[in-house]
Amino acid sequence: MKGDQRLLDTLNFLLADELTAINQYIVHAEMCEDWGYAKLHDAFKKRAIEEMKHAEQLIGRILFLEGIPIVTNYNSIHIGADIPKQVENDRTAEEGAIKAYNDAIVLAGEVRDYATQDILKKILNDEDRHMDEIEEMIDQISHMTLPIFLTNQV
Repeated sequence: MKGDQRLLDTLNFLLADELTAINQYIVHAEMCEDWGYAKLHDAFKKRAIEEMKHAEQLIGRILFLEGIPIVTNYNSIHIGADIPKQVENDRTAEEGAIKAYNDAIVLAGEVRDYATQDILKKILNDEDRHMDEIEEMIDQISHMTLPIFLTNQV
């Protein structure tokens, strides 16, 4: 089934976002493991794996719509030198993803591709959950102070 070119371009844009997020989260996860923060490592790695699943879904949908998945495009990856910067960079990335998915959902509706719209809504729900988890970490750091927060991540 040939898909709308604007929607295919948007799906490839979202794919670039997901591929970027995978790399950012996996580097943050490995940095946390290196620093001995096993719980943060696991949380970041889990999020990276979820982003991989999103990329897989987008690739599958692009192929279904007879498009070509572009897996060589990445956005700027923002690696934090410490935990607060990592969490803030991840929050910024998720904020951008949520906006992009909302815009893509509107476009899918405009071109009357409701199956793609359903896929995008499911991914958006995951991105909303990611944002909630990140904001929870930010709140915990604020309430506990960074040293106490990090002590709980060992």
